[in-house]
Amino acid sequence: MTTPETSSPSSPSSPSPARPVALVTGPTAGIGRCFADQLAAGGHDLVLVSRDAARLEETAAELRERWGGAGGGLAAALADRDGMRRVEERLTDRARPVELLVNNAGFGLKKRFLDNDTDAETAMLDVLVTATLRLTHAALGPMVERGSGGVINVSSVAGFLPRGTYSAAKAWVNSFGEWAAHEYRDRGVTVMTLCPGFTKTEFHARMDVSRESAPSYLWLEADELVAEALRDYADRKVWSIPSKRYKAITAAARVVPNGLLQRFQAIGRK
Repeated sequence: MTTPETSSPSSPSSPSPARPVALVTGPTAGIGRCFADQLAAGGHDLVLVSRDAARLEETAAELRERWGGAGGGLAAALADRDGMRRVEERLTDRARPVELLVNNAGFGLKKRFLDNDTDAETAMLDVLVTATLRLTHAALGPMVERGSGGVINVSSVAGFLPRGTYSAAKAWVNSFGEWAAHEYRDRGVTVMTLCPGFTKTEFHARMDVSRESAPSYLWLEADELVAEALRDYADRKVWSIPSKRYKAITAAARVVPNGLLQRFQAIGRK
């Protein structure tokens, strides 16, 4: 299902002159909404992708009213191959080029691996990994042809830690993004991996994870980390890791052996 792209002059089918287009997945709340707000404020037209059509159109209308320009919704569930294909088709449309793809959509599972059914685990893998791979592949083709554009893949500090299938999926995003950044840099395309830590959004609330689950100093403001991420993207950085504290955590995680990290986490679960 898609919201009509031809319903108004500000739809994604008729972008404003000279305004670059950004496609953002998961844009109705949290980090994704901050990306949508800040990109629209910075002069981008938007294509917003979410499975919730009603909330998606409400978000698009709010952004058009606040920032002007063109913006519309593409309702698609990224755990569904047909939904993913519709987003790929939009990304490969040479007549309406997308200058920036923000792969932000995602969710986590609170239960431990054997307490989740495999359908839930597979859906998470599809959104975090398969969608990131397929949408990045779709976007890069036209970008490489033009010699301009970029992708921001929203990963997680968890990708540096051995913490179950969510961390394993984000570790893939980290590895993929680092490789792609170097592979396509000389072709004029920027690929950056954003690794937030605990962030004040709906993400943890949907998992029933309270703010008391981590010290207060580890919780980040979404608008601040997105502003930092966009500065890092403009500087063509490979990684954006917000705040000195998370930079220190990820630096340590890269040198501490996984076996030792596993033992520390096992102690924490007792």
